[in-house]
Amino acid sequence: MPITRFDPLRDLFALQNRVNSIFQDFSPNRAENDNLTATAAFVPPVDIYENEHQVVLKLEVPGIPKEDLDIQVENHTVTVRGERKFENAENAENYHRVERRYGSFYRAFSLPDTVDTEHIRADYENGVLRLTAEKRAEAN
Repeated sequence: MPITRFDPLRDLFALQNRVNSIFQDFSPNRAENDNLTATAAFVPPVDIYENEHQVVLKLEVPGIPKEDLDIQVENHTVTVRGERKFENAENAENYHRVERRYGSFYRAFSLPDTVDTEHIRADYENGVLRLTAEKRAEAN
């Protein structure tokens, strides 16, 4: 008999999925609920780290063209806005499950005063937006 590692979160997530499916199956407004599920809030995850010379923000925004991302810097605050649109190529009734999140998002991050906000570089590759803010020379 193989040894299985105890993971309480796995059981909790399985229970949550079962309860969600029960409510979805018996909801009187199932079509409305499916539509709400398809357009649920999308919040891209972010990693922020710094080293001796820079502060780096990496946002996961797969499925969003870089032209559709709005990046603003004002008063040591970086804001990123965008929208992941639900591609309704097929009839919505044909979908059995929609787990990916769609909709518009807004993320704001405060930068330390040691960062030169005039020279922030943005790179976009493989669905990851990377914002690199160089630190001022006097901060090093």
